[in-house]
Amino acid sequence: MPHISLGNDEPGIRSLFMYRPDTAQPMRMLAEALLRGPSTLSPGERELIATYVSSLNGCGYCTASHAATASAQLPEGRMLVDQVCAAPQTAPVTPKLAALLQIAGAVQQSGKNVDEKDVTAARDAGATDREIHDAVLIAAAFCMYNRYVDGLGTLPAADPAEYATAAQSVISNGYLGKPAQPAESEPVR
Repeated sequence: MPHISLGNDEPGIRSLFMYRPDTAQPMRMLAEALLRGPSTLSPGERELIATYVSSLNGCGYCTASHAATASAQLPEGRMLVDQVCAAPQTAPVTPKLAALLQIAGAVQQSGKNVDEKDVTAARDAGATDREIHDAVLIAAAFCMYNRYVDGLGTLPAADPAEYATAAQSVISNGYLGKPAQPAESEPVR
């Protein structure tokens, strides 16, 4: 049960976005830019980074949600997502993506855990400065999203199939979708 009354029965971050549409909009815009905006990394690769960080943070809702979206956009599907979450060092990803996942994992612990050897390894594997930047920002943003979802005790989806349905909506409509409606449980002051 959520720690506060959200005025809706939606799972995870969707319930929080409905509760505070004013804060939802910039958070949705950030997710859209990072995960679906122009990039030399595919949307599936960026979703995979978000999934990996969410799994490290133990955020069940975000892990399931982004795993479904990554799986639907990667040729290797769910098997690759599960391999990355279990053991990114041995998962069958490109050296560049492996290096970016290493950086994302370091950011998940602390931004100060990213060191020059991580950046050099990513560059040596073919990562651009923009890709390194985006891996760091995806990891940092998902630490925030995960803590937001879990810090308010939101609920997981009632039916695991909801994650696949939501993934298809993201793939078709992006993260901006239709604006959420404010909760009526508490007046805005």
